[in-house]
Amino acid sequence: MPGERINGTVLTFFSTASAVGKTLISINMASELAKAGAKVCLVDLDLQFGDVCNYLLLDPSHTIADLQKGIQTQGSECDVASFLCPYEYDGTVFYVLASPKKLEEAYNISEKEIKEIIRRLQTMFEYVIIDTTSMFSVVNLMLLDLSTIVTFLGIVDFIPTIKNMKIGNDTLRSLNYDENKIRLVLNRSDAKSRISMRDVERLLGVPFDFILPNDFRAASKSIKTGVPLVLEDEGTELSKSLRELVSRYTNRVYAGDESYETENSGGSGWFSRLFS
Repeated sequence: MPGERINGTVLTFFSTASAVGKTLISINMASELAKAGAKVCLVDLDLQFGDVCNYLLLDPSHTIADLQKGIQTQGSECDVASFLCPYEYDGTVFYVLASPKKLEEAYNISEKEIKEIIRRLQTMFEYVIIDTTSMFSVVNLMLLDLSTIVTFLGIVDFIPTIKNMKIGNDTLRSLNYDENKIRLVLNRSDAKSRISMRDVERLLGVPFDFILPNDFRAASKSIKTGVPLVLEDEGTELSKSLRELVSRYTNRVYAGDESYETENSGGSGWFSRLFS
């Protein structure tokens, strides 16, 4: 567990539709960053129906509901680290803050204390990755403000999903964030659909920043085994694309064969563009 005080980057995965792959992608983001040696915490803030622990086959002793109680009773003396659940596979380790186990606990999670929790995690980890629920709730709006980069995920399947993507994208753009803060990512791009991706881009008024391929078999196997795709690579296009997606957040270029090369041109990663 990290001990020195740092100021971690907050990466939030958000969508206006369900079942778009937020959890799978956030888990692989955490895994790839941790495999590269970073200190990472993945926070499941889909408070009612969070699936991070289900996907990783974890049975946490504590959840964010317990941590909130700890902060309420102990204040600054509360040991946040003791409420985290480690995930380890083949030498790669990151930590998970689980969503509540009971549905009624989700209604008692305070926006103020969630913000306090994220701030504390930032002092412990280089990356705090947040998996959210699919709505513009008060909590999610706070998280969007707090985030370094927001990855807005969409899929091209049905008209209502695309309509919600359009509304969500327009709403995010209206919040007047830095133009590089919001990253628009299309998941399952080659799934069977009569709707053209280019037509969707014209409707949105902006192109997708990144496109992930569809691979239901690989994703299903990952969930069944509890092993993120990037940690048990069988050479699938999806695992390669997930690695490349992670590299887009940094100044490193994924070169295949589990290696990275550092950018020499001043950095074209999303962090560089955001802070330049």
